Amino acid sequence: MSRIGRNPITVPASVTVSMTDGVVTVKGPNGTMSRNVPDGITLAQEGDVLTVDRVNDETMYRSLHGLTRTLVANMVTGVTDGWSRELEIIGVGYRAAAGGPGVLDLALGFSHPVKFTAPEGVTFEVPVPTRVIIKGADKEVVGQVAASIRKLRKPEPYKGKGVRYLGERVMRKAGKAAK
Repeated sequence: MSRIGRNPITVPASVTVSMTDGVVTVKGPNGTMSRNVPDGITLAQEGDVLTVDRVNDETMYRSLHGLTRTLVANMVTGVTDGWSRELEIIGVGYRAAAGGPGVLDLALGFSHPVKFTAPEGVTFEVPVPTRVIIKGADKEVVGQVAASIRKLRKPEPYKGKGVRYLGERVMRKAGKAAK
């Protein structure tokens, strides 16, 4: 049995979970999320506990068991608390500013400012010009937006300039040896 898949999911009172025709829908204070559930995986709710089961022990169902449980648990957490990811910007003149709802203006050393528009359900906070907080209900989308912003100017190994996740360590390289 999958160690992750057999763990029950605790559903708060403010969240409703429904399963119809292979689609699980989770409704909560932060919105509604839905996802297709693979064939052979079933969800059962007893009170405030949600369990994920599989049909048999074939390899495919075993691999989908823990995955489905984690995805549904992330949905429950997303509609109650939400997810966030923090980025830090390092470099002289590199900065970020909120350009309106869902728009981020970035100065990353290019000859032009970069405007990044968030997908639906994602918001930006810029507490300091060198820090960006990405918030949303869908963990997958929040992570993808953070990766897309980081991709605009990855941290380079010589001076360490660029956009990185908060707390990310960048391995530094020595420059050319002078004669």
